[in-house]
Amino acid sequence: MTASPRSKARSAARLAAVQALYQRHMEKTALARLLDEFHQHRLGREVDDEDHAGEVMADAEIAFFDDVVRGVDARREEIDALLSAKLASGWTLARLDKTMLQILRAGAYELLARPDVPKAAAISEYVDVAKAFFDDREAKFVNGVLDAVAREVRT
Repeated sequence: MTASPRSKARSAARLAAVQALYQRHMEKTALARLLDEFHQHRLGREVDDEDHAGEVMADAEIAFFDDVVRGVDARREEIDALLSAKLASGWTLARLDKTMLQILRAGAYELLARPDVPKAAAISEYVDVAKAFFDDREAKFVNGVLDAVAREVRT
């Protein structure tokens, strides 16, 4: 069974959102400038990494991308508190890889604020995003943390 065009568009939007959030975190790019840069120069370009070679971010659902990036930015303190509570004793968000942190933030945002997205779909999508950057161990970590978040914020 192949994914629907909407499903592919949302998957592309999630990957782009994680990249945008990473850039915002590392470079402190102003939100409006960041969104504009992605709209003008990233969405619509082929993806460079080997796992997604040939995929075009043009297919990304732009409104969904914008919502995730804006939502994580607006609710970062709430999201970070939620994520921090799900980490093992002695772990902090500051200890996490910066890409991993953005994956968890985006996934937690969807679980918190996007009831239109089934929790299993949101978790699975961010596990897939993690696999684009990390090994299975880290993908399982994303699954565990987001599952714990989902149990708290979704009935």
